[in-house]
Amino acid sequence: MTDTASTRPSSGVEVGTEGHAGEHGGDHFLGHHFKDHAHQLNTAKLGIWLFLGQELLFFGGLFCAYAIYRSMHPEIFAEGHLFLDTRLGAINTCVLIFSSLTAAWSVRAAQLNHRRALITAILLTILCAFGFLGIKYIEYAHKIHEGLVWGASFAPSSEAVQHATEAMAHGASSTLTEAHTLSNRLHIFFSIYFAMTGLHGIHVVAGIFAYLWLLRRAIRGDFTQDYYGPVDGVALYWHLVDLIWIYLFPLLYLIH
Repeated sequence: MTDTASTRPSSGVEVGTEGHAGEHGGDHFLGHHFKDHAHQLNTAKLGIWLFLGQELLFFGGLFCAYAIYRSMHPEIFAEGHLFLDTRLGAINTCVLIFSSLTAAWSVRAAQLNHRRALITAILLTILCAFGFLGIKYIEYAHKIHEGLVWGASFAPSSEAVQHATEAMAHGASSTLTEAHTLSNRLHIFFSIYFAMTGLHGIHVVAGIFAYLWLLRRAIRGDFTQDYYGPVDGVALYWHLVDLIWIYLFPLLYLIH
């Protein structure tokens, strides 16, 4: 392709940007209201940081609810965490931490214009996200099977009651009656558990769709060392998803 052909704007670009293609050499990834790619990237970063700030406020409400209910019912939270599988939670934590590494790698690959590495990093991030949801599905299915769910009509299974009785015998309670009483109030803990982990799971699903969108564009060859803002923005979002889980894991699985 000659220099003339490479800088000749298509008719669609001319109509869509009203002569903008001529200003920026036919670069249709650069908005007409930005003077260069650096200006566009910095503006996009400001936007994504504002979005992440409201996400923190969004989750902040649930963290406040957690703190209030835990202060009101410490014995229920002390017992409730015993029904969670710490091993699966730890595996999911490692999966998300690794996915943050691949997300950061995708940004670096885009900056260096390494298309194959970019595609590989995005694919690995998507696989980690599906792995996280798969493990979460196993946890959810087990809790629902035992009757450890939210709502006032909570009715734990006999297996769950036996588990609670054994747990109470190790220090949380001294009598069988107290063990059954706590078991019948576990819905308070699991209401918080499903609300916090469920909302986080929805954000993981949104991240998968965002990375599938990036994967399509990466395969098409849209991203270069000058234009990688979408990769950077989605990676920042994914780091937040990872960070929130790093707080959820100890608060729900470890602290007692």
